[in-house]
Amino acid sequence: MSKELAGRVAMVTGAGRNIGRAIALALADAGAAVAVNGRADRAAVDAVVAEVESRGGKALAVMADVSDEAAVQRMTASAVERLGRIDILVNNAAVRPEKPFESLSLSDWRAVHSVILDGAFLTVKAALPHLQTSGSGAIVNIGGMSSYTGAKHRAHVLAAKSGLIGFTKALAHDLADSKVTANCVVPGLIDTVRAPGTKPPQHHQSSKTLTGRFGTPEDIAAAVRFLAGPAARYITGQVLHVNGGAYLG
Repeated sequence: MSKELAGRVAMVTGAGRNIGRAIALALADAGAAVAVNGRADRAAVDAVVAEVESRGGKALAVMADVSDEAAVQRMTASAVERLGRIDILVNNAAVRPEKPFESLSLSDWRAVHSVILDGAFLTVKAALPHLQTSGSGAIVNIGGMSSYTGAKHRAHVLAAKSGLIGFTKALAHDLADSKVTANCVVPGLIDTVRAPGTKPPQHHQSSKTLTGRFGTPEDIAAAVRFLAGPAARYITGQVLHVNGGAYLG
């Protein structure tokens, strides 16, 4: 495949495993240097960096809690200092706990929104000067299919992911003059590695795809790679569903 992102730098949040890891690898395969973000699991982030480097790419571990404004500023500054620029920002970091609404507290609500929605806001604000000077800046936010279909025990998650769609459209309007695109990729039923003892979300157990299989993290990464690349410069403010036909938007 071509190195269509050669010379560019991407920052990917929540990139230590699963979809985030696949996105980091896909962007690196396209030629971009990648700042690989994680919050707590440094070993996982370092493993992704090593994997990128083993494939001939360039990567940097940037640990930060994306809900912490000062930490995001430090992460962004480190990425620019070490890699020279930021052309692509992928907001993948998320927490998705399940809890019945009657048991949901305001702190539960805020904990989810602080990562998914506030985190996206903070990373865009921190990276914006660099994206604007890129000349071909691209923001790709990662949504969630359940924010379209609905799901039990996920009011806080669905509200945050729905907000991410509105945020994406607002960015498309506000940043168009700077030649920065903003789009959202919405994964459907993706086969990911979960923590020991963690059950799949309830809606994964009841939903079906037209393709007859769950997707892979690489399916999502391919969509992100496209939207971050030169072939997608006329696409902004859009939502791309990647779900094997589980939801027809």
